[in-house]
Amino acid sequence: MLKVVIATDGPYGERAFENIKKDFDTEFIELEQPTSMFMDEIDIPADALAKIKQANILITYTQHPDLTLDLVDMVNKDVDYIIVAAWKGEGFKNQLEGYENVTCPYIMCELEENGNEMFDEFTSKIGKPKVNITLEDGKIAIIDVIRSSPCGSTTFVADYISDKYFSSDDLENIPTEAGLKLQHYPCRAAKMRLFSDEECKKEMASGFHKDAFEEGIKRGK
Repeated sequence: MLKVVIATDGPYGERAFENIKKDFDTEFIELEQPTSMFMDEIDIPADALAKIKQANILITYTQHPDLTLDLVDMVNKDVDYIIVAAWKGEGFKNQLEGYENVTCPYIMCELEENGNEMFDEFTSKIGKPKVNITLEDGKIAIIDVIRSSPCGSTTFVADYISDKYFSSDDLENIPTEAGLKLQHYPCRAAKMRLFSDEECKKEMASGFHKDAFEEGIKRGK
């Protein structure tokens, strides 16, 4: 079974852990955020490092840039793929993505298959939202979440749509409603990405969910 490790040095990553562990063998590791500004002062405990190296997929929510870079440098040859969820600045992003098996998504719910076997197995369940919608007599009967955003917002939206539109033939408004409902989910991506604009993030996530439900309805017809 695919092994996922989530590493953090702060308040982020726990919700992703709770959601991802429903589909994959997932471990949550808390690292101490360095207090020094110097790279050679960073210390990653040997037991934590050993667990991280056993992962197929590593997701870092570490906010200290030196810790993130040091960790990626130490484990990239052992881990199949690394997703850096928290990063600051295009230069830092380019430096990290200089490693062939590292990606720094602008927003975690944009992840899709890229041809890497392990990454594709992970993103078959987690990443850019995808839902299947079963219709009966032109009305919603079942909504299946095929791929969920890491934070779990896709299930949140699907449950709302299912409750509101079950036995309703108002299919036309469902995608817009799904996008709007995403706005009520407490997304923390913008706060985690120190440089980003919160409204822009929410608009992107909202658009992804609107598209997912639009496509789900088309497939269901």
